[in-house]
Amino acid sequence: MPSEKMLSRKENGVGWMILNNPERHNAISLEMWEAALEIMQDFRADPSVHVMVMTGAGGKAFASGADISKFKDERQEAAAVAHYQATTQKSYDALLGMPIPTIAMIRGYCIGGGTAVAVCCDIRICTENAKFGVPAAKLGLGYGMNRAKPLVDLIGPAYAKEMFFTGRQFTAQEAEKMGLVNRVVADDQLEAVVNEMAKTIAENAPLTVKCAKLVVGEVVKDAGKRDIGATERAVEACFKSADYKEGQAAFMEKRKPKFIGA
Repeated sequence: MPSEKMLSRKENGVGWMILNNPERHNAISLEMWEAALEIMQDFRADPSVHVMVMTGAGGKAFASGADISKFKDERQEAAAVAHYQATTQKSYDALLGMPIPTIAMIRGYCIGGGTAVAVCCDIRICTENAKFGVPAAKLGLGYGMNRAKPLVDLIGPAYAKEMFFTGRQFTAQEAEKMGLVNRVVADDQLEAVVNEMAKTIAENAPLTVKCAKLVVGEVVKDAGKRDIGATERAVEACFKSADYKEGQAAFMEKRKPKFIGA
């Protein structure tokens, strides 16, 4: 493992990436960002991983933001700050750019960098006790375009401004109303709901799922920036795949399809 503070495992087509810093409510350090990059690269390279779930250990937090206790070492000198910024940006870009679906399984605090990470996932499922917020205004931190845009794209400028301006914590119910999370579930149902969703996605035709993620990603871009060619190639690959034939055969034979991702 790249770091004991960032764990991973693979099971039944699902890759799990687990923030493992519970004594600090899973605050994210540079070491953890670097480990996350390695884990995501491994998942990308493994054709058996069809969906990724990201969550936090300990039961009290998804992630409470950056690990401020590490700032003295990681974010003081100019060179260190530049390295920290470059590494975190690579991590956010890697998460946003994952070709497979990503799910944030959120219990408890999801604050600052935690909210930023969750927003980079495709789907967010949280418990009724989850808390969200961007407390930059209470810390004197600036949020640039790279951090703000995914949040604005998800919940719109009005709600994003409220989060940025107030710096307060929002309840799970408020987050659902804003569109920040897809679903709020009872605490004791979180694992079951996420496992079932991940299982369903992992069992679907991988090329079709990847195609859908690619197409939706292009749809939300400005018209002049869309890669129409990439979407057309992805659609064509689906129709030429063995999985397309398998899906038709399984439907006609009234059985569950067995997709291979090719």
